[in-house]
Amino acid sequence: MKNTQRLSDLKVMSADQLQDELLKLKKEQFNLRFQKATGQMENTSRVTEVRRDIARVKTLSRHKSGAAKA
Repeated sequence: MKNTQRLSDLKVMSADQLQDELLKLKKEQFNLRFQKATGQMENTSRVTEVRRDIARVKTLSRHKSGAAKA
């Protein structure tokens, strides 16, 4: 349910908002990698969630750009 809710939130975003979200997720991914390297990571499953969220945002962004060109 959490993923479908997240996906519906992403679908209503504009292309600029998706780019902002992508930037935010990449920063979070960097911070998580840093935490892992220093041994401070508490929630290891968050790495997978962020990686999949990045893929979702990229997919929707590509979908929207393709629809705009058509």
